[in-house]
Amino acid sequence: MPGWRSTFYIAAIAVALYLLYPETLSYKSRFGSTKKSPELLAKAHDAALDGSPKLASNSYLEVRFPRINRNQIGKENATLVMLARNSDLEGALKSMRSLEDRFNRHYRYPWVFMNEVPFDDDFIEHTSLMASGKTYYELIPDEDWEPPAFIDENKLQHNLRTAEANGVIYGGLRSYRNMCHFNSGHFYKQKKLLEFEWYFRVEPDVEYMCDFQYDPFTLLRKNGKKYGFVIAIQEYEDTIPTLWETVEEFMEKYPQYLHPNNALNFITSHETSLNLGIPLVGQNKYNLCHFWSNFEIGNLDFFRGEAYEAYFNHLDQAGGFYYERWGDAPVHTIGLSLLLDKNEIHHFDDIGYYHPPYMACPASLDVRASKRCICQARDLEDKMSRMSIDVDYYSCLSRWWRYGSGKRFLNEIDYTAAN
Repeated sequence: MPGWRSTFYIAAIAVALYLLYPETLSYKSRFGSTKKSPELLAKAHDAALDGSPKLASNSYLEVRFPRINRNQIGKENATLVMLARNSDLEGALKSMRSLEDRFNRHYRYPWVFMNEVPFDDDFIEHTSLMASGKTYYELIPDEDWEPPAFIDENKLQHNLRTAEANGVIYGGLRSYRNMCHFNSGHFYKQKKLLEFEWYFRVEPDVEYMCDFQYDPFTLLRKNGKKYGFVIAIQEYEDTIPTLWETVEEFMEKYPQYLHPNNALNFITSHETSLNLGIPLVGQNKYNLCHFWSNFEIGNLDFFRGEAYEAYFNHLDQAGGFYYERWGDAPVHTIGLSLLLDKNEIHHFDDIGYYHPPYMACPASLDVRASKRCICQARDLEDKMSRMSIDVDYYSCLSRWWRYGSGKRFLNEIDYTAAN
């Protein structure tokens, strides 16, 4: 009996091998060795999707390798931009996944990543696989990242220590000042970005709460806009004690650059009730309102233009990026408010966005439903929820509605042309 059983098992195995061998050859001929690179596997997978039946397996799902086709679908000369370090990889992937799912997978706009040191292979591999479009990795030159030659190093070090001792937010971080200086006057000059007209700034560890349902680059271009924002809030005044007086010097020196229909009234205040009982420090004419620049979609030609270049150079020579802690958000906002027609600035009130600790969420229930938003408008009952900052004490959005381009409604903007 033992001999009979052995013969039976051997025969059964032989029959199984005979039946499965053609399928094994078929799989190998279609997909090849699993030791191939992800690129070759992807090519093999794409070539195999010819409508033939799914191979027998223990899974109901086929393995989906990254698609090779990264050709841009969007119509604009635009890119997504992220300033990141190698250590930001997890947060970068989180932001990319959110924006790709909500917007870019339908358009495949390229990504440009910038870093003051070379990106490592791990960062490049993972971000390339996450992107639907092409990816580029830029090394920022030292002259664009480090303080200008005219900055007094001893004075800078003294201010770093003083700011940290006084509790100025990020005041003791030299790298933060480099970042603000770079974003204020050098990001748009980077070699790869010179090829593009539009940019969408993305930061690590952010979340896009709603489907876009249109191309924001096309929306801005077709409606005559140069810049778009989501959140407008007040700056910490102890970071910019002399910024406004430096801006006033610029306005006196270069009046030809000030647009006659500018948004000066948005960034300056004369009303006593503006801050709802929250006093401003000192007697600064600047009301601290700024567009939160971690989300911004803008026209690169504006920043590369003569007016903004003169504006940035004047501020740069004053040294406030390093002797104080001027942020790129108020610098961008003041420049935009003075140099552009206020109607060229657009508030995206239908985009949900979260950057700790603030969130913007569309106020309309219909918009939130149609765009599959995973956020709620301000919840006055739940004080610990992620509430939209639009009507918060520190929000400047109502001021933009009054003194900027006004409160716009969906039917006033041509969204249909932006699909």
